[in-house]
Amino acid sequence: MTRRNPINRAQRRLERPPRERFATREVAFDVDGETCRGTLYLPAGDPDDPPVVVLAPGLGAERSFGYPAVAERFADAGYAALCFDYREFGASDGDSQAVSPAAQRADYAAAIDRARRVDAVGRGLILWGASLSAAHALTLAADRTDVDAVIGLVPMLDGRAIARRRGARYLLRAGVAGVRDLVGSRFGRGRTVPIVGDAADLAAITEQGTKRGYLDLVDRDSRWRNETPARSLLRVASYRPVERLSEIRAPTLLVAGTDDPIVERETVADAGDTLTRGTVVSMPADHFSVLGDDFEPAIGHQLSFLRGVF
Repeated sequence: MTRRNPINRAQRRLERPPRERFATREVAFDVDGETCRGTLYLPAGDPDDPPVVVLAPGLGAERSFGYPAVAERFADAGYAALCFDYREFGASDGDSQAVSPAAQRADYAAAIDRARRVDAVGRGLILWGASLSAAHALTLAADRTDVDAVIGLVPMLDGRAIARRRGARYLLRAGVAGVRDLVGSRFGRGRTVPIVGDAADLAAITEQGTKRGYLDLVDRDSRWRNETPARSLLRVASYRPVERLSEIRAPTLLVAGTDDPIVERETVADAGDTLTRGTVVSMPADHFSVLGDDFEPAIGHQLSFLRGVF
């Protein structure tokens, strides 16, 4: 997780902080008898009780898909950062690559608890997510009273609305494939679909231009497969964090991309109006360029927001 050479196409031109500016340690934590694994990034110089940012990957992704660059920048700015893999992905237990919002929120909550047990970390807590993991961060912030700030990049706010925009044919195909997988998986005959595909594909992400942007973030040494059980489509489509936004009390930053084909800027702006202490930043970016070509302005907005909180 801490290699200094670029590990994906999208981030080859990023300037990474010098390695002596932060330290890392590998961590593990239990969730329902299974193990999640991650990397804890700590600022150099032994600062007093730094706040901790808990980072989770987006839909169908591993933590190596561009997220170490984010964690490094937080550590360089004086924050601790814990970046982890969900169960069924990456270095954590399981390899089905099933996407279950409920299970992933449980993993995220366990990661928060693990971060709380690190002696070198203070009590300040920031939840961070991009796309689907932003949905988890927002939902958990609605559930908890110990969250000091939330950052959501291109947040997936309403899975049902996204699925409906893809049209009736997509909804029918996704429903049939998901039910067949649910039934077939009981007999060892489950069905998979691509995580990211072209517009005509039955995939979890199908919007025009997104396939290249997603695949350019994949770690070249990863064993990741572009597939997920078809039941993941049903679970993501029924996920609606937008219904919980009014319950969040912590300062919350939402970053919208003006060229995002998955989460429209207007949707994010409306979410900001619902939040009690919301800040919305719109920037020229698409759904994945906030981790690639548009990384610098995106991380700049995040660090500026945090300076206003802590």
